[in-house]
Amino acid sequence: MITNWIKIRGRFLAIIHDVLMIPLAWFGAYWLRFNLDGIPEEALPMALAAFPTVLVVQTGAYWTVGLYRGIWRFASVPDLMRIFRAAAMGCGLSMLILFLVTRLEGFPRSVLPIYGMLLIIGLGGSRFAVRWLKDYHRSQVTEKRVLVVGADGPGEGIVRDLLRERERHYKPVAFVDDKASKAGHEIHGIPVVGKCLDIPRIVKEYDIQLIIIAIPHASAKEMRRIMGYCDKTSCPVRTLPGLDDFVSGRVNIDLLREVSLEDLLGRDPVSLDWAAINVALQGKTVLVSGGGGSIGSELCRQVARLNPKQLIVVEQSEYNLFMLEQEFSEHFPKVKLSKHLASVCDKSAMHQILSQYHPDIIFHAAAYKHVPMLETQPREAIMNNILGTRCLAQLSVAHGVKKFILVSTDKAVRPTNVMGATKRTTEMICHSLNGSGITQFITVRFGNVLGSAGSVVPIFRKQLEQGGPITVTHPEITRFFMTIPEACQLILQALAIGSGGRNLCLGYGGAH
Repeated sequence: MITNWIKIRGRFLAIIHDVLMIPLAWFGAYWLRFNLDGIPEEALPMALAAFPTVLVVQTGAYWTVGLYRGIWRFASVPDLMRIFRAAAMGCGLSMLILFLVTRLEGFPRSVLPIYGMLLIIGLGGSRFAVRWLKDYHRSQVTEKRVLVVGADGPGEGIVRDLLRERERHYKPVAFVDDKASKAGHEIHGIPVVGKCLDIPRIVKEYDIQLIIIAIPHASAKEMRRIMGYCDKTSCPVRTLPGLDDFVSGRVNIDLLREVSLEDLLGRDPVSLDWAAINVALQGKTVLVSGGGGSIGSELCRQVARLNPKQLIVVEQSEYNLFMLEQEFSEHFPKVKLSKHLASVCDKSAMHQILSQYHPDIIFHAAAYKHVPMLETQPREAIMNNILGTRCLAQLSVAHGVKKFILVSTDKAVRPTNVMGATKRTTEMICHSLNGSGITQFITVRFGNVLGSAGSVVPIFRKQLEQGGPITVTHPEITRFFMTIPEACQLILQALAIGSGGRNLCLGYGGAH
């Protein structure tokens, strides 16, 4: 209520100001017309008689052009254009009415153009004076000096946002861009002062306190190169999420985030045959076990976008299942979702679910996969990973499920730990069941998935935040990573191209 009152009061004061500018401009025009000597007695009656007409017409012009849509402290070119239109409309209509009434007899013809110019100066000058005072006041507040990497559309959008919302206390100082055509140019008054390789020098020269990478289309290789230059400085670095946000027009400082490991992947994201995947899933009843986990939940999102007939989620974590339900009610309200709090080890529950829904496809993502933890918990690993998979796989054959996709791991290759051994056993179970019915069993193996539960990545990230060291299995080890969306998309690709009895090592898994 208080905010609305302030807005109403501010608009009322603006209207009072603009209305008062009309007599000032009108009689000021007469004063200038007669060389600052005052209005002659013979001209004053005409000026007074015409003033009410000018006042009413000009006030109506203010409202017609929407002069009060803008806020004075953000006054800009669109506001100036509205002032021009209001002055032109007021002068034109006033002249027309005065001509029809008086034929402009005894009326100085130059008064109206002078009136229009004085009105523009009065209305525009006041607004830009308010903006200048606000900007000057903000400039006295300590602001972080910002270097923007990338002088194309996203960079321009970020700078525009920073300049408009100075209360955030960020001050764009300079751009860097590798395009030679950008060198020496200015964007919103901010100069392009060099290339990316100049970042260390520019940070020192311009006393930069924050670097923003505004290149959402940058490849992983390019991001690593830019981050290499940024690492030579002590400045924090922020970046935009991705190209989709730029295309959709959502480019502003609220989207800034820290540079993540995903940005620095050693390759570009994989591209898939979405047409084949869509054919394989559209109109099908799909069951995802472990649907509330990191891989399972993303798999549910990917499936939901492909118009399945029904999506059944089996998850033994109450919290994960609740969060997935909340997400789907908000983002996928049209998807027919059936959720079940159950364990794949519970044969009665699995039999009931398969009997009720008759799924065409099962994605089996339910598993324990934290390697060090399972080394001391072999019983639980065997119960969940091996016996749970056997239960669901045997029931799939009995209920005529068409395809059963097992989400496995690269650690199932010559396993050296409990987790790898249990996953290798599940692969052998599925392989042995293939051909015993119409169900086709397909296994997909992955390596490290960024952000997934049990992945080494969160451990590495925490160790880096604490200043190291990073603990690795062996100094000569090479790890390969993929994102959760990539992993799930490759699972869908396996569904489209796989056939019964096959083990598919898709993506970039393995430790060599």
